[in-house]
Amino acid sequence: MHNPRDAPVPHPGTGIAMDLSAAQVALLCAAALLGGTVDAISGGGGLITVPVLLAVGLPPHLALGTNKGQSTFGSFAAILRYRHAGLIDWKTARISFPLGIVGSASGAALALALKPEVLSPIVIVLLLAVAGLIASGRLRPRGGETPPVGRRVGIIVAAIALALGAYDGFFGPGTGTFIIAAYVMLIHLPLPRATAEAKVLNFASNFAALAMFAGRGEILWAAALPMAAAQLFGGFLGAHLAVRRGDRLIRAMVFVVALAVVAWIVKGFYWKH
Repeated sequence: MHNPRDAPVPHPGTGIAMDLSAAQVALLCAAALLGGTVDAISGGGGLITVPVLLAVGLPPHLALGTNKGQSTFGSFAAILRYRHAGLIDWKTARISFPLGIVGSASGAALALALKPEVLSPIVIVLLLAVAGLIASGRLRPRGGETPPVGRRVGIIVAAIALALGAYDGFFGPGTGTFIIAAYVMLIHLPLPRATAEAKVLNFASNFAALAMFAGRGEILWAAALPMAAAQLFGGFLGAHLAVRRGDRLIRAMVFVVALAVVAWIVKGFYWKH
């Protein structure tokens, strides 16, 4: 006899019944572990986790919200590892973190008024440019030591945080890659430092998006919480690999992720058309 209590429970934010099996949760955790590792090194972990969330049956808005709900934990774990390695300058972080939150919230608000698809061609060109710079060996800081966080550097960091925080809230693909490239080219950070500093800004924008999605009930916590545990480990592992392997690993991963994001956007465009 059917027991009504065994029926899938509708998710409160959508009215859609979500009942994930143990195998599906295990698959999501594996994706979160790999995604957190990749994201801590070069950004782009969502290219792994979002398709898997969609594959197990989550509608797009719920998949995006759940992804933000779990990826925030991976960013946090990466920050702890990079901090332990001494790669984070808290003078920079005090600027990028709050402005990253403001930017992300502003971008999310803008997304309600505009179609993110208008950004697709621009993002493709910029990511291909980043990939080309990496392949040519030109994505390297100029000069010797990293400049101190004076007024000029602080203004540049603030602009990067607002602009790319807004981009992450509005559209998102390739955010981590763009942050790393911006820090290298505009304030001349070495790649390991740029990667570490990027996670602070990435964490801020993820946190803002998490708050927004959670407020609207668009996070499936039954999936997000176990994935978050895997993300914590993946974020720490990825940061550890980046610290140990340094410039060469980060350069290779950023190049691969830049091309993967371009392929993902192009595929999504032609899928719709």
